[in-house]
Amino acid sequence: MSRPPTFVPPPGTHPYRLRTARGDFAVLDTAPPGGAGSTRGTALLVPGYTGSKEDFIAMLPPLAEAGWRVVAVDGRGQYESEGPDDESAYALAELARDLLAQAEALGAGPVHLLGHSLGGLVARSAVLLDPAPFRSLTLMSSGPAQVAPDQRDKVKLLGDALAVMDMEQVWQAMRALDPPEEAEEAAGGDREDLRRRWLRNNPAQLRATGRQLTVEPDRVEELAALGGRLPLHVLSGVRDEVWPVPLLDDMAERLGARRTLIAGAEHSPNTDRPVETSAAVADFWAAADLPR
Repeated sequence: MSRPPTFVPPPGTHPYRLRTARGDFAVLDTAPPGGAGSTRGTALLVPGYTGSKEDFIAMLPPLAEAGWRVVAVDGRGQYESEGPDDESAYALAELARDLLAQAEALGAGPVHLLGHSLGGLVARSAVLLDPAPFRSLTLMSSGPAQVAPDQRDKVKLLGDALAVMDMEQVWQAMRALDPPEEAEEAAGGDREDLRRRWLRNNPAQLRATGRQLTVEPDRVEELAALGGRLPLHVLSGVRDEVWPVPLLDDMAERLGARRTLIAGAEHSPNTDRPVETSAAVADFWAAADLPR
């Protein structure tokens, strides 16, 4: 799971519930310091598995300073966005339709879309359903198909635990498996925030989306078929155990996408190196807005 540096919204960030045709979603909405008149465009950020909108919290100020309105969202059943207990509600196509509704509800015209990890799979599915609401797509640490074999084993283990244990029991079991250095680091103060976020996830959402990570088909050719209609960007750290970096390199080539590697980052460049990641994303958005 990504470990945001804080769960406290930065100055200039408005937490609220975005009302859409498919329900309400918790968001963090950050505007440029100069107000609406200085906005270069709007972006929608989609978090990954077991994550939340706070995973982008360190990216919000630098992106706003660069002139972008940035909206990070909790998907249905994720942290502060409620969701049903029916696993079918979390099918990838349903989550993709949620994104389309969120983009429409922002009322900003086509938005730049960025998805981290599982969020990238959801974002890709939304674009394939309807690319019209989007100006560009950035896939951050999100690969062409199912996750790596050892990650599939981990996700299956978590799904099995969620089937027989409550969320608190699973949390305690996961923490017991933490390496000593992570346990020591968490003692510095972020453990309770992470625990609170974990407990507010709907277990049906975790089971359904976890299963999707283990069976997702390769849809790169479908996305590449959009051709020049939508600028594409593949961004990752220099090391990634969920989708190995050479796999992401190959996906970018197949897509004809811009490729960015963030030095010093692993699976979560958004929390590992937020300033450098924000600069790369802002540069891509600016280029995507140029006449083609």
